[in-house]
Amino acid sequence: MKTLPHKTERIHSLDSLRAIMMLLGLVLHSAITYAVTDYGAGWLLKDTGAVHISNDYIQSLIHVFRMPSFFVVAGFFAAMLFYERSPKRMIRNRINRILLPFIVFLLILWPFIAFTWTYTTMVLAGTENSLAETLKIVGTPLVLIPLNTFHLWFLYYLALITAASVGIALILKKLPSTANFISQAFSWVIQKPIVRLLIFAALTTIIYFIIGTWSVAISTSFMPDLNTFIYYSFFYFAGWILFKSKHLLDTLMKLDWISTVLGLTLFTVHFFMYDSFNYETHIILKSIMVWLFVFGITGLFIRYGSNHSARMRYVSDSSYWVYLVHLPLTAIIPSFIVDWPLPATIKFLLVLISTGIICFVSYHYLVRGSFIGKFLNGRKYTRRLSDIKQEEESARLKPVLDK
Repeated sequence: MKTLPHKTERIHSLDSLRAIMMLLGLVLHSAITYAVTDYGAGWLLKDTGAVHISNDYIQSLIHVFRMPSFFVVAGFFAAMLFYERSPKRMIRNRINRILLPFIVFLLILWPFIAFTWTYTTMVLAGTENSLAETLKIVGTPLVLIPLNTFHLWFLYYLALITAASVGIALILKKLPSTANFISQAFSWVIQKPIVRLLIFAALTTIIYFIIGTWSVAISTSFMPDLNTFIYYSFFYFAGWILFKSKHLLDTLMKLDWISTVLGLTLFTVHFFMYDSFNYETHIILKSIMVWLFVFGITGLFIRYGSNHSARMRYVSDSSYWVYLVHLPLTAIIPSFIVDWPLPATIKFLLVLISTGIICFVSYHYLVRGSFIGKFLNGRKYTRRLSDIKQEEESARLKPVLDK
């Protein structure tokens, strides 16, 4: 009986961080319809009778740190699969967990997205017979053909970046001295809060100057956008290298609260004084604030979320499904309440809460214990929280053996 090499135990803090970053998409997409800013083709839905700058603030704030944090965690867990299982098993896992869900749900959701988007746009614009007009536009077989990746864009780029990371990692496997130098340098930097902030902010500043913008727009085109790829690859690779220094994760708790508060303060100044800064200042501020948030929020999750929680595990398991199916709901619900004489904040909360309830209930009864849950998460799960807790305790006691 041969004992296998040590495998990293489930890191609850990063698992929870990944889930919450994904679920913040519901908040963002619920708020943006009631924001003051006109986002043009990027978000056509606008309830002009109920807008408030607080929704712009919420949307912009989430956008600053959500995807960078998500890609850092995605890179970390991808590296875990690569080094602790094997490159082949990692590739197979990423195909099953990322590429296939992207393709399947893009095809399934697109008709619903096209309908809800078109219908609500017409309702909010005051179009008569909105339903009939919508059916004229989307009631053809062509509606089955996706025109873009929509809210699944991150899966598209995650697949592309994963492919690139595997290639780079295989090359570095043949250059162990280079790989060790990178890992050792990273380990030295990550332990020093001020140094890591300055270095990563400086590298991000350089990236901004290289790609020629201080604001990387989300690209939903099937044609890969180089700026989007480069920008999010940087965070993904940072997470990948972080895995090699996983024994130093606790050092991210240094100045975690201070970093988060400073990030929030810097963001608030940037948000309300947006027109006062020149191009270079925008780049510097954005570069600093994103890493204040990434290091700060990650540190807070490690500080407060490292222990197993059955409820948080349930939320983590459900987050993939909830994010995948939420967009048509955040698009259609505003059409139902457009004539309600309510403030923008209340409408935003109604959309958010209604969407959340529908998504989580559907997950619990239709997905968690079904083949859909297995397709998304690799296995079916029990619905009872007590079973989740018992399962975690059993897994902790079970030895890993190679017979």
